[in-house]
Amino acid sequence: MVSPRIGCVLPLLLPLFGLLFDLCSAADTISANSSLSGNQIITSSGGDLVLGFFKPGSTDRYYVGIWYGKVPKITSVWVANRETPVADPSTSVIKISDDGNLVLLDASGALVWTTAAKTTSNSTVAVLLDSGNLQLRDASNSSMVVWQSLDYPTNTWLPGARLGLNKITGVTQRLTSWKDNEDPAPGIFNLELDPNGTSQFFIVWNSTINYWSSGTWNGQIFNLVPEMDYYHVFQYISNPAENYFTYPFDNQDSISTYVMDVSGQIKQFTWLINSQSWILFWWQPRQPRQQCQVYSLCGAFGSCNENVLPFCKCVRGFRARNQSDWDLGDQSGGCVRNTPLQCGERANSSNSQRDKFLTMDNMRLPVNNQTLDGIGSDEDCQLACLNNCSCTAYSFAGGRCYVWHGELLNLQDQYSQSEASTLQLRLAASELPSPKSNKKIVLWAVVSAAVAVLVCLALIWFVVWRRRSSRLMRASNAVGGGLVPFRYSELLHATKNFSHKVGGGGFGSVFKGSLPDSIPIAVKKLEGLHQGEKQFRTEVSTVGMIQHVNLVRLIGFCSEGTNKLLVYEFMQKGSLDTHLFRSASTDLTWKTRYQIAVGTAKGLAYLHEQCRDCIIHCDIKPENILLDDSFAPKLADFGLAKFMGRDFSRVLTTTRGTIGYLAPEWITGVPITAKADVYSYGMMLFEIVSGRRNLENPEESNATGFFPTLVFSELLKGNIGSLLDQRLAGDVNLEELERACKLACWCIQDDESCRPTMGQVLQVLEGFLEVAMPPIPRSLRLLTETPENINVNVFYQTQYVSSSQSSQSKSGTSNSSHTRSNTSNSSGAGRF
Repeated sequence: MVSPRIGCVLPLLLPLFGLLFDLCSAADTISANSSLSGNQIITSSGGDLVLGFFKPGSTDRYYVGIWYGKVPKITSVWVANRETPVADPSTSVIKISDDGNLVLLDASGALVWTTAAKTTSNSTVAVLLDSGNLQLRDASNSSMVVWQSLDYPTNTWLPGARLGLNKITGVTQRLTSWKDNEDPAPGIFNLELDPNGTSQFFIVWNSTINYWSSGTWNGQIFNLVPEMDYYHVFQYISNPAENYFTYPFDNQDSISTYVMDVSGQIKQFTWLINSQSWILFWWQPRQPRQQCQVYSLCGAFGSCNENVLPFCKCVRGFRARNQSDWDLGDQSGGCVRNTPLQCGERANSSNSQRDKFLTMDNMRLPVNNQTLDGIGSDEDCQLACLNNCSCTAYSFAGGRCYVWHGELLNLQDQYSQSEASTLQLRLAASELPSPKSNKKIVLWAVVSAAVAVLVCLALIWFVVWRRRSSRLMRASNAVGGGLVPFRYSELLHATKNFSHKVGGGGFGSVFKGSLPDSIPIAVKKLEGLHQGEKQFRTEVSTVGMIQHVNLVRLIGFCSEGTNKLLVYEFMQKGSLDTHLFRSASTDLTWKTRYQIAVGTAKGLAYLHEQCRDCIIHCDIKPENILLDDSFAPKLADFGLAKFMGRDFSRVLTTTRGTIGYLAPEWITGVPITAKADVYSYGMMLFEIVSGRRNLENPEESNATGFFPTLVFSELLKGNIGSLLDQRLAGDVNLEELERACKLACWCIQDDESCRPTMGQVLQVLEGFLEVAMPPIPRSLRLLTETPENINVNVFYQTQYVSSSQSSQSKSGTSNSSHTRSNTSNSSGAGRF
């Protein structure tokens, strides 16, 4: 084994931890012949994670932890000795002990921390993986793992780690917050799975009170927080021995992590490479903000206000019990009185004044009140409280007297008007000013406020203007990188209050806007609480994660409460349908149309065959093909897209798409494959050739009004030139036209096994694969025998009959159309 090497020094300024580290190139293993101390580290094989000593903030306490190796701002994800720090890392050591455990020893050689695993051999090594997992395993057999850090998470949920319950031992694997921002000791907030065995997470205060729930898991999302699975696909395991959640290690460049924060919230942070900063992508509880719903967030006599920062403050007459804890983000210790109450022996002194009450309006009343019966006025309720030395507050509301004894918890300022009440807080008389001093205070306050308001308005206007300009400029500079999180106000500014509408659909409207440097953007404003949320999640998890020249690029997004917006690159030429169907003259030459068909096929082939999961677009039509300045096509509108894992051949989903482009299997309700997109592509290819809708009556023809039937007829006659859009005046490459028509006919076969893949479609269009004469689908043969005018309903009823008969024939003898299809399909290499 190679010992970690020392020698390269890289001082880093650490705003989060306040420490300069010497980060050096190192191995990923601690063996019996090596150890760590001082500045020494080990690094995972891919350089993603680092293990060593670190010092959080300005403290003199050192801990052994794991942090991200490619993030310059040191961010720990696991801490070994979180309750027992060491004073000097240079005299402390991490090593493999004689019994095979990984241990931390201080300067005196005393044991500070150990893996405490039951090892059968003292020949073990500790290896740090790129997933953030520190494994203690047999030196000669890497599959024999005797201990791993993922089984003992601290405040961060890493991929591969389990959060759940061992039903046999009763042991719960949970996330526990730090005590404060500089102390990794266990805090008072936990994220854990329901101990009663249901598939929902709870956030628990002080191991006693559940104040937030994720809702149960339905196999895809949590009922109460559906947006929690934007980037991670959670896996839920439940059996007689245990039930737990985990999510896989995807080994992507982007870093996203879940943290149980000292604020009592579970937060998802994402590292933005372009801005070199962490952004808060998602957090709970919130509605849209529920910071004050965290139980006892501000401690005793502390009041929470979600409209200001910091959220917590001591109520009048009180001060922080421990100011240093408050400064580090831990306000749970609460507040103590400035002046003791004049009660009992104090009240009997000659110069004492009786306690008074501070009126606090718009308050959420604290918990654990008592109701005094038989009291019918505010004055009697006040007197009852004064006469009891333990009474600290009262409220008279609805004809009833409520009193509180001892500490007051969960106070909240500026509470909901419909639920707010007035609380009378008991204070020593010296804490409340006399009426005269009140008048002076009010006068000075009015004058000061008037001046301050004028100054603040000017400053606010300047700051908002500068911040908006700088953020949009950063967004403009980041357009070539990852997703940009926009604020709603920024998109209002970029689109001039959504004044230039350029399109719309079932999920909302699209507006044109621009970033600094005149970069045009298209902003889709999703509408409808359920459908808009569903499309938002689908598009971010599909087009947001993939890049291709023939897929419209998602630049960023905005998710603020009910405001869900998606920001795309702007396509100057609009959608394909406007050029095919709505223009008397055409900008689309045959060469341009053919290139559009090729580009669209490339985009679909990428989705079907080259992504990690097969992505079925489910809504291919001219309206969803956008064109740039040079008429290059890009697929858009992934709101109906469906993922299909590579281990599955079909996926069952509800009917989705647009009438006129739906494959027969949609109508019969059977599970679909990527061939459903192939069918839609074929129908669209007919329209690219003809320049009109498939279901419109032709103006100059005695043939049936359904264009695909006309294509089959003219192919048999060898009269393909008559199929071309009349606006092209015969200017066409006849070989390409015949190839496109035959290919479209193959794509719309009733039996999906007879349709080509999008990869084969692309090979045909590019001339690498020869295409034979296609058979006429049974649904079209039935149509050609029907004398009535063809419309959408008749066509789809016919498809249903044909598909049903086709399904029956598969269990018996093949019909003639299937026989012809199979014959054509076996025509030899380079043909189908």
